[in-house]
Amino acid sequence: MFLDPYFQTRNNHVVISAHQGSAFAKEVAGDFNPIHDPDNRRFCVPGDLLFSLALNHYGLSQRMSVRFAGLVDADQPLLFPAPEDVQDQIAVTDDKERVALEIERGGDITQDPTLIESFTREYVKFSGQNFPYIMVPLLQEHQVMFNPRRPFVIYERMGFELDTAELRDPELTLADRTLDINGRRGDARFRFAVTDNGRQVGTGTKTLIISGLQPYDEVQMQAVVDKFNADKEAYLQAL
Repeated sequence: MFLDPYFQTRNNHVVISAHQGSAFAKEVAGDFNPIHDPDNRRFCVPGDLLFSLALNHYGLSQRMSVRFAGLVDADQPLLFPAPEDVQDQIAVTDDKERVALEIERGGDITQDPTLIESFTREYVKFSGQNFPYIMVPLLQEHQVMFNPRRPFVIYERMGFELDTAELRDPELTLADRTLDINGRRGDARFRFAVTDNGRQVGTGTKTLIISGLQPYDEVQMQAVVDKFNADKEAYLQAL
């Protein structure tokens, strides 16, 4: 399984180290959000990795809604209930029985490992485009930005609905993006289309919470983008 390098199993729990979570974010998702740097004191496991593990564990359903109920720390044991013990509502919990991930699903389910890997990689690739490619133009449009000295952008939820779970060559593309602002908080929603061999077969939405909004500053934002690109280039060259 392509996810094997990014987690380990201990006492029937999934455990993800800071280095494993960071490697997935950078190498699979292209996500260089500082919150996924292994030495960041606020490090959290990438939501896309948790979602990917859930897909691998429970299969791909026609309808899925995922809520990230709390930030997951490095080395935090997570219990994914056995597939035979769950139905349409699934809760992934930590070792203190706190919910980390809530999943609602419906419709047909496929367990085809090739298709699941293909959909997982495609979703994660789309999701990793959040910054700077999708988010920066959206922030510029609304003339707001996160605090560049302490960026805090977290993944709140995602969901999608497919005409069928039996896909062959899925592809995700951005359909629309919106930003709802409430004081210093923003809810960014990225809507995407799912196509299969060129035919649209579904739609979905990813929602992010942006904290600490302040007036947009082109120079400061460009500095953040430049650092993102430099960090990405340096990391990939070192592989």
